[in-house]
Amino acid sequence: MPFIAAAIGYLTKLVAIEMMFKPIEFVGRKPFGWQGVVPRRAARMAGIATDTMTNQLITPAEIFGRLDPRRVAKEIEQPLVAAIDDITREVAAATQPDLWEALPDRIKDLIVARVRRQAPQLVEKVMQQVQTDIDSVFDLKGMVVTNLVRDKALLNKIFREAGHQEFRFIARVGAPFGFAIGVIQTVAWAVFREPLLLPAFGLITGWATDWLALRMVFRPMYPRKFFGLFTWQGLFFKRRAEVARDYGDLIAKEIITPRRVVEAVLNGPLSDRLFALVQREVHRIIDSQVGLARPLLVVAVGGRRYQRMKALVTLRVMERLPEAMAHVEDYATDAMDIRNTLMTKMQQLSAKQFERLLRPAFEQDEWILIATGAVLGFAVGELQILIVEFLTR
Repeated sequence: MPFIAAAIGYLTKLVAIEMMFKPIEFVGRKPFGWQGVVPRRAARMAGIATDTMTNQLITPAEIFGRLDPRRVAKEIEQPLVAAIDDITREVAAATQPDLWEALPDRIKDLIVARVRRQAPQLVEKVMQQVQTDIDSVFDLKGMVVTNLVRDKALLNKIFREAGHQEFRFIARVGAPFGFAIGVIQTVAWAVFREPLLLPAFGLITGWATDWLALRMVFRPMYPRKFFGLFTWQGLFFKRRAEVARDYGDLIAKEIITPRRVVEAVLNGPLSDRLFALVQREVHRIIDSQVGLARPLLVVAVGGRRYQRMKALVTLRVMERLPEAMAHVEDYATDAMDIRNTLMTKMQQLSAKQFERLLRPAFEQDEWILIATGAVLGFAVGELQILIVEFLTR
């Protein structure tokens, strides 16, 4: 009986842990079926995880403040210059084809060269303005939540990797706890010979070991001596340095990456503000290049066509920016230093704040997981009755 109780304690923990994360999508027919607790509450889970990340650990200003606008302009100068060449010729041919075709090649090249010289200045100026008011063009929390809700497997990965040792502990501790309860069960069976004791103890084993294991992960927050014999600290807090390292690694490699940040700035909900910023700079550069000839040019091509030309340049620049910005990823990764920033900030969190990194995964529907352990323990207890009856027949 103690060995069967140990198996109950171990197996019910494994099942409870898997039920937290699997399946990613709902399986069954409502109201009957199951979806992992974390994926089912993806929006709320992502929001909780992101609140700690963006409010306590890192801000958009920290991310962009470490980027040198001149260095960014230099890193993307080559691909951007190539794009400017194509854009200038395309826009000129599209807005005033007859005039462009009539120009000698030497004049065409001169016009392209003048615009090309302004390209790095455009990037540097836009970067400076973005850094001045980053919150107007970049929503860090929105980016993280959107990516985690869209990719539930990644959301699972955050909680699983941050607490991988805790989940392993919960499963392993179920066996000795179950064995101890099984010893009591054996004594009770020897005294009373009541078959119903077996499923009752199975239920108790499943419930108590789940509840106790969860408590031991998070309590106490600080080392505490029990019965004057041993000292215990919640495993999650005891592993604080290791958790900070793993968490920082995962966030830096999977979530707050230069590619995701650029994508969020260029295509996110605030991208229209960036477009307006780029448009203003493009118009300024075009007007400055046209200079004194602007009135004559407006007369030659028409005011409406001149404005259309500037709008078309802006549109084409925005289309080519993602490709150009890909060349800045290596520099941005080193400059932002997301991993080390997160590790350092996590060490500065209070115990309560640190707990929020993993605790939400257990809090949601925790009673269901414990109840499931109890039900599975009860079922195995019923199986024990059949085994006992078979052996004593």
